[in-house]
Amino acid sequence: MNTDLPAFPRSLFIFSVLYGGMVCIAGVLGVKQVALGPLAVEAGIFAFLLLVVLSSAIAELHGQKTATLLVRLGFIPLLVSAALIQLVLALPHDPGMYPPAVDAFPIVVGQGARMMMAGLISYGISQTLNVLIFAKLAGQVGSGEGKLVWLRGMIASIISQVIDTVLFITISFLGARPIVELMAGQMLTKVVLSIVLVPFMITFFVKLGRWLDARPI
Repeated sequence: MNTDLPAFPRSLFIFSVLYGGMVCIAGVLGVKQVALGPLAVEAGIFAFLLLVVLSSAIAELHGQKTATLLVRLGFIPLLVSAALIQLVLALPHDPGMYPPAVDAFPIVVGQGARMMMAGLISYGISQTLNVLIFAKLAGQVGSGEGKLVWLRGMIASIISQVIDTVLFITISFLGARPIVELMAGQMLTKVVLSIVLVPFMITFFVKLGRWLDARPI
């Protein structure tokens, strides 16, 4: 029996597994609105920031094409989890189920078709744009040994998060409720979080990836 492991970068494997998990959990976390001082944002932003950081880190370590492929493959867990949620919602609940959970479960995991479509579109465009901007900036400043990786990651995150907000809120709520104030608040929060968190996060993940790939299998 051949016991040799396939030639697959350790960092790419680990980051891809984490990426798939964040794709699925982001929508669930987004049900809760959290207050960060004067800022308010859906909690799913933390998972989305990880998606941004992971895709940028993979672009830095393994190239733009690999990172873009990862973004596209992210549609698989998104679509499978959405289908499973609809299946579970359609099935009758156990009579012995904890009563408050019977009513709470559809609220937590259920999404209308419009919001589901908005999530798919905004995810695909914003994450692809994030990888593209990050890679293009690398060509401008040089990417050797993570040169200015924190700045490139921050700029790409800010732009992609703004686009994500515009797309998601417009598709989800245009015509149903006022969107300008909602959009402005979400944009401000995401820009602040991108400035504060992304430089440290992407620096960490790039260094972690290089450390993982340098270890003997």
